[in-house]
Amino acid sequence: MNREENRKKVLDFLDTLSIKYELHEHPPLDTIEVALEFWKDIDSMHFKNLFFRNHKGNKHFLVIIKDTTPFDIHALEKKLKQGKLSFASETRLKKYMGVKPGSVSAFGLINDTEHHVHVFLDEQIKEARKVSFHPNDNTASVVISYTDFQRYINKMGNTIEYITP
Repeated sequence: MNREENRKKVLDFLDTLSIKYELHEHPPLDTIEVALEFWKDIDSMHFKNLFFRNHKGNKHFLVIIKDTTPFDIHALEKKLKQGKLSFASETRLKKYMGVKPGSVSAFGLINDTEHHVHVFLDEQIKEARKVSFHPNDNTASVVISYTDFQRYINKMGNTIEYITP
């Protein structure tokens, strides 16, 4: 799928759930540092989305952390007892989340129809009034209410765990 198709799939899915959203277009945001400049005027909590695999390559994890919060991968490795975690390859990212590097977000779970990916959500998300994620395309951000995000994430059917990074 190309960028437009990825974006349309997310927006159409939100429409089927009657979730209202705001779409903010911007240049490709490949790093948090670049994203912070474009997000500064968007009224929502923003996140970095990290996609990992365990050392055997048979388990995959989407870690969603508030944008400016440091992340300790070693603490997560100890908690999971899965051995060393590493960033999943582009092939795995495409297979399980249906996206390219730089476009990972919670909306990629739409493509995880077998619910293979385990999701770790930053506890700080519970404090958000609105949340923002790429629509599987890093040239836009979609803002929805936290309440609607909860409905969305529950609809996905993936296992979810809240963490304090």
